[in-house]
Amino acid sequence: MAEDVFVDERRHMVEELRRLGIHDEKVLSVMEKIPRHLFVPEYMRHLAYEDSPLPIGHGQTISQPYIVALMTEALELQGEEKVLEIGTGSGYQTAILAELAREIFSIERLHTLAEGARRRLELLGYGNVHVRVGDGTLGWPEEAPFHRIIVTGGLPQLPHSLWEQLADGGRLIAPIGGRYDQYLWLYIKERGAQRKRALCPCTFVPIVGAHGWPDEASLRRRFFGFHRQEEGGSERDV
Repeated sequence: MAEDVFVDERRHMVEELRRLGIHDEKVLSVMEKIPRHLFVPEYMRHLAYEDSPLPIGHGQTISQPYIVALMTEALELQGEEKVLEIGTGSGYQTAILAELAREIFSIERLHTLAEGARRRLELLGYGNVHVRVGDGTLGWPEEAPFHRIIVTGGLPQLPHSLWEQLADGGRLIAPIGGRYDQYLWLYIKERGAQRKRALCPCTFVPIVGAHGWPDEASLRRRFFGFHRQEEGGSERDV
């Protein structure tokens, strides 16, 4: 019953996605079906179907519906793919992938978010999703290769580890650029060679990891440690 309250909002969201240029009817149908309001904090559910990102805690966000639709459409899922997702977050993008592909392997760095996403996905009946806590920039090598890889956070560059885990003929989509502003890139592997296409500018939270960005606590320690060393050095030099 609670979900029925948002039927019109979901329909309106999908109409807006069509207006913005999303044409894949399978993607639009799934986004009209999945209750996005269950993937955001309860106090923000009235905003769930607006075309904007929303905070989900721990400095993370659920992406705006247009970006979710654009990234999913660019993957060109046919239904039999094995997909790797980097950055589970709330699990909303994961649910969309689970509707459109055979099997989803999703990695989340933050244990609390991973557990929350796992519970939501199980309650909604998605049995083809595997969620684990770890460094997404390293991928999931024991399950590789993947037909599709989607990265839902910003990276300074495409990690070689993820490219190596992409199957030949596969597609990988990721935001690449600065810590808080990127360009969305689609990579296609053709006989081992890389073909890529820029889709649009975007702003994602940074992916923290060995081949991503250092976490802010590490940056603060590095910054203040550097200044303490400089101050100490100056005192010794006097």
